[in-house]
Amino acid sequence: GYIQACRGLMISAVCLGFFGAVFGLVGMKCTKVGGSDQTKAKIACLAGLIFILSGLCSMTSCSLYANRITSEFFDPSFVAQKYELGAALFIGWAGASLCIIGGSIFCFSITENSNSPRRGYAYNGATSVMSSRTKVHNSVPDKSPPKHFDKNAYV
Repeated sequence: GYIQACRGLMISAVCLGFFGAVFGLVGMKCTKVGGSDQTKAKIACLAGLIFILSGLCSMTSCSLYANRITSEFFDPSFVAQKYELGAALFIGWAGASLCIIGGSIFCFSITENSNSPRRGYAYNGATSVMSSRTKVHNSVPDKSPPKHFDKNAYV
């Protein structure tokens, strides 16, 4: 029974991840689908919540399976074949963690301070000729070419 529960949770995590990706693509500012920026922000937040839910389903499934494996492994009265924690569980935990972290970042990326508008920076140019030069060349350079170069030095 626990294998069926883990399988159902994993399938629901994959389906939620797919719908989270679709909502995430619609909710991005760079797409033309989805309406105004406020609507896109709500869709992006929904995508983040769906990603978090997908990660929680996957994390629950991996943890449930690992709990069952460790309880059977350390049970002295269990005589059937004993399994150990494998790479698939660790990859599942890492993927679920990344999905939860990514969903949280997706949710918090839409928070923008609407009270103060974004300020742009304007280039005013150099204030004087001296400020645009390096400080090494403070003296007046002489116009004669360097003495150590011959006319055949560039050939």
